[in-house]
Amino acid sequence: MSRRQVGSTRRVGDSGSFPFVGALHSKSRSTPLLSICLVLVGACLLIGYAYSGPGMFNSIREVSKITGDYSCTLEVQRAIPVLKNAYGDSIHKVLHVGPDTCSVVSSLVKEEETEAWGVEPYDVEDADSNCKSLLHKGIVRVADIKFPLPYRSKSFSLVIVSDALDYLSPKYLNKTVPELARVASDGVVLFAGNPGQQKAKGAELSKFGRPAKMRSSSWWIRFFSQANLEENEAASKKFEQAASKISYKPACQVFHLKPLH
Repeated sequence: MSRRQVGSTRRVGDSGSFPFVGALHSKSRSTPLLSICLVLVGACLLIGYAYSGPGMFNSIREVSKITGDYSCTLEVQRAIPVLKNAYGDSIHKVLHVGPDTCSVVSSLVKEEETEAWGVEPYDVEDADSNCKSLLHKGIVRVADIKFPLPYRSKSFSLVIVSDALDYLSPKYLNKTVPELARVASDGVVLFAGNPGQQKAKGAELSKFGRPAKMRSSSWWIRFFSQANLEENEAASKKFEQAASKISYKPACQVFHLKPLH
């Protein structure tokens, strides 16, 4: 039967008719084959649209919101050019605190005249060779951020934290956030999840210990006030202006704090 179908298709094609006409009138397997072809073509067009032009990051963010598979640490890497414009010389000596800090440190050191260190709050059993090298050199450390950081006051010009504070209760936030401000000389940039986003999957609970708590911007502002932490309005304005110039819209909340005096 299949041979007759192929022969029929050839005769229609040879007669100068549109090649899909025979497929539409055929009761053969050519109909499901046509459907598969159309589905593949449509999929290719959708993929091309999603990853073209300025809509690329928006498409990725929409998928991330649906699946819950998103990361403020990845957002930090996207924001590096904006941070450089906003903080200028203050980004020459940076400490990043958060999961997958090895990737952030590796991205930062590629920037001209920038040194970077990292604190990984969780286990690194699945660390790759690059991360193991950073750990061996002492550039990245594994440390429980619920306790004082192993650095002197004002050791870094800028401290960036992501995907770490969302897992801490207010009890520990009261100690951890001021500690981040202590080791910074110019400021702290805090990347936090948005309410409604789901960060911790079931498999991650064993690593993080608890599900992420997505807090609103008003909650954070109230917390900063109660903890005697001052927002850096000048840096926040520069960040927004730099982001606007390149049409960058962070998927996470971004807060700018002044260091402790």
